[in-house]
Amino acid sequence: MPISRRAVLHRVPMRHPGDTAAIEDLIAAGRLDPSGIVAILGKTEGNGCVNDFTRAYAVQSLTLMLARHGGAEAAARVALVMSGGTEGGLSPHFLIFAVEAGDAANSAGALAIGTGFTRDFAPEEIGRPAQAEAVAAAVRQAMEEAAITEPHYVQVKCPLLTTERIAAAGAAVATEDTYASMGLSRGASALGVALALGEVEAVLPEDIGRNWERYSAVASASAGVELERCEIIVLGNSTAWSGDLAIAHAVMQDAIDLPAVHRAMRLAGLPAEDGQLAPAAAERLVAVLAKAEPSSTGRIRGQRHIMWDDSDINATRHARALVGGVIAGAVGRTDIFVSGGAEHQGPDGGGPVAVIARRALPV
Repeated sequence: MPISRRAVLHRVPMRHPGDTAAIEDLIAAGRLDPSGIVAILGKTEGNGCVNDFTRAYAVQSLTLMLARHGGAEAAARVALVMSGGTEGGLSPHFLIFAVEAGDAANSAGALAIGTGFTRDFAPEEIGRPAQAEAVAAAVRQAMEEAAITEPHYVQVKCPLLTTERIAAAGAAVATEDTYASMGLSRGASALGVALALGEVEAVLPEDIGRNWERYSAVASASAGVELERCEIIVLGNSTAWSGDLAIAHAVMQDAIDLPAVHRAMRLAGLPAEDGQLAPAAAERLVAVLAKAEPSSTGRIRGQRHIMWDDSDINATRHARALVGGVIAGAVGRTDIFVSGGAEHQGPDGGGPVAVIARRALPV
């Protein structure tokens, strides 16, 4: 019987951004081999903006934990993607992705995980085609290594510009507005995914942050101050992998596209109805990952929204709360990974939504 790889995914709560106790409990109980961890995604309770240090706090705590179990070099090989902002009813949590030896490969396809890292970027490269091209190369390499031919979700954690980084730049930067740099970095990363997957043929400077007709249907990018490179996680199904986990995705055309959420659930093998996922089926739901972005037109299906005009609450914070509520109503849980800022990640005002579930046992 040929040996394959098997993807393992655990979803655990966090009491605060530095709380790794639930992960430590999995390791102590023998349910998680720390040497097999390849990526950790987290939703932290900060503001999701430039000065959201809950992301860096979580990364620091996770890095120290991983180093205790496997050393600093092993810890550096784990992709750590923290997304700030748990507005509305969203619950802070971690998603721990690990790879272990499997048995016979699943002929129907099983969840496969690929990871990759770009080089560190100079400040003047952030939000520009050089970043997109580096991301594309890393995505292709991750897909090849994981034998993924059709990814359903590509998560990128990317850097942003700070005042200090702008001052240290060797040439003109894409923007001197540090908050705007988040969107440009996310956009360049997403177009890099699109370039790798053939969704676009090239990434031009004038595309990034401007041409919303160009996007990836599976990209999810999150920017943070805690890194200078891009860290990439590719999730798809592969017949070279074993296990009972599977992933599927759909694209929300706007922030209230509930049918798209139901479509992703059905494609992942869950019995999505018009109402909420039944408790028995909900036990097979392992993770939901989605992007949220206010439409640039200021309208949702013809009705005005004020997300861009609110001077008190950032627009992406509104969007996370809105999309999080729509998805939570469908799946019946609030520990879902909703990331704000969907520039070039799905159509304007919408975004990808992916569902990871365990296949139903044969009756």
